[in-house]
Amino acid sequence: MILNTTHSNTEHKEIIADLVGSSFSLVQKLTMNGVDSKQMIIDKVSPNLQSIMNAVSDHNFGNIELRPRGILIRINKRLKQFTWVIPYYHLVIYKINGSSIHAQGKFVHFRADKTFKENKTFFDKLIDEKVKYDMLYAMPQGL
Repeated sequence: MILNTTHSNTEHKEIIADLVGSSFSLVQKLTMNGVDSKQMIIDKVSPNLQSIMNAVSDHNFGNIELRPRGILIRINKRLKQFTWVIPYYHLVIYKINGSSIHAQGKFVHFRADKTFKENKTFFDKLIDEKVKYDMLYAMPQGL
């Protein structure tokens, strides 16, 4: 689900909280050493996300925020901000020449550059959180 989150909207906050949970508390953010990635350059997106990208040859930037049951990918288009809400059970990550995040028939590919390398610990944290979520809702063995 993609939302225009340029302006604060209580309806959007409720939708995000229902899908991926409320944001972590300050104490949780401190113990996790942060829940936001640094801004990264978006290299490619799926055709159904082209409408929220800059039409000219400007760089497109985005960042990722961890939530208890998923992630938020925030994409900036000029003065607007769009948020792609991805629950962990939809999330698939490929690490090929950067990082590619796939879900719900869409994808965003982040360029492998200096800012991407600075986010290596963040991506490790993201994968750990997804594994914890998957283990929590794993199917019992032997059925």
